[in-house]
Amino acid sequence: MAEAAHEESGPLTTIVNDWSSDVSTFKAVPWGKAMMWIFLLSDTFIFTSFLVSYMTVRMTSTDPWPEPSAVFALEFLGTPVPLLLIAIMTFILITSSGTMAMAVNMGYARRKKQVFWLMLATALLGASFVGMQAFEWTKLITGEGVKAWTNPMGSAQFGSFFFMITGFHGLHVSAGVVYLAIVAWRVLRGKYEHTNYEIVEITGLYWHFVDLVWVFIFAFFYLW
Repeated sequence: MAEAAHEESGPLTTIVNDWSSDVSTFKAVPWGKAMMWIFLLSDTFIFTSFLVSYMTVRMTSTDPWPEPSAVFALEFLGTPVPLLLIAIMTFILITSSGTMAMAVNMGYARRKKQVFWLMLATALLGASFVGMQAFEWTKLITGEGVKAWTNPMGSAQFGSFFFMITGFHGLHVSAGVVYLAIVAWRVLRGKYEHTNYEIVEITGLYWHFVDLVWVFIFAFFYLW
């Protein structure tokens, strides 16, 4: 009997009770934050698989790989400048991380108007990034002839990996822009006055993850 009682009150029972309590996970982390971390962990595995596959194919490809400084050059004042557009896009995402961090701080200070404007600024920066990415895709497809199945500048696998990985990341940024706009509007309408504005931090977790992933994409595609 004592052994059975010990099993019922073991660590597995404690975990089950914590997760089924409908209050918070492990009595310290809100459900929303825990679920966001789990989602981001699964997304980390996906992006890691994509980037590792890209590295493997690039290192084993027998066809010449395109030179990033030539492929992603943007003409400025009649002179092609390597990675100019990509540098601007990266700066925009890094700036959006700063505005998002400030929004989280304002949220914990319960200053909803500041939260709204900072989250709106973050969403606008994210939308600008997506717009520039669309311009980059258009330039590569119509100007350079790079497609998912062909590449006149070298290995055909370049196009398939580039459009798949940057497109998947762009989809995340687009979803994040919508997410930010909805949460910002609800904050302004006072929907979270009864909370500690944890939703702003949860939104920030997603946005910082998207920004961090871009750092790796930038390094693998544009600098390597």
